[in-house]
Amino acid sequence: MLVWLLGWSSILGVSAVDVSGATGAEAAAVTELVDVPIGTPLARVDTDAVAARVRERITDAEVSVRRAWPSTLAVDIVLRTPAIVVKNPQGQLEVVDAEGIAFGVVKAAPKGVPVVTAVGARGATREAMQSALALLNALPSDLSSQVSGITVSSANLVTFTLGKRTVVWGSGADSERKVAILMALLPTKAKVIDVSAPETPVTR
Repeated sequence: MLVWLLGWSSILGVSAVDVSGATGAEAAAVTELVDVPIGTPLARVDTDAVAARVRERITDAEVSVRRAWPSTLAVDIVLRTPAIVVKNPQGQLEVVDAEGIAFGVVKAAPKGVPVVTAVGARGATREAMQSALALLNALPSDLSSQVSGITVSSANLVTFTLGKRTVVWGSGADSERKVAILMALLPTKAKVIDVSAPETPVTR
């Protein structure tokens, strides 16, 4: 009898989907992706398959699905949050998370989120975004507050304006060393500081 109740009876069937971590249209979209008919025995729901369907939604960074007895399917999600906004080659503003994943288009950058410009297809890759993020994460606050005009041409070529100077940063590698060299060269009158190859920095 117990086995029948758990595995076949609609008495312990799904009567609701509870989405936590999102509201409004996002929660509605997640609920649609769950795609489990009402009345399906809760014990027979393939929670891994449900989670895989929900993960198809790029706005969700983390997804877990569990049974909340007696009749609710609980979906817990963590939404991606913008780390940078990228002006892509088409002129759109894409929000990108801390892993370099683009997950939406906005009309204006959220307050406090840095904007970078991607030049060409190579500048819009995930690897290129990770290089830009490495730059922003490495710079101390007293320098980052002066940064403007960040441009990403590829994963190996990030440049930015620091005050009235142009800084050629290169890739996201050796970020701490590049910061140390940059700070050592700032007292010079150079208009361009190139730390892309930190073992042989160039000023001009």
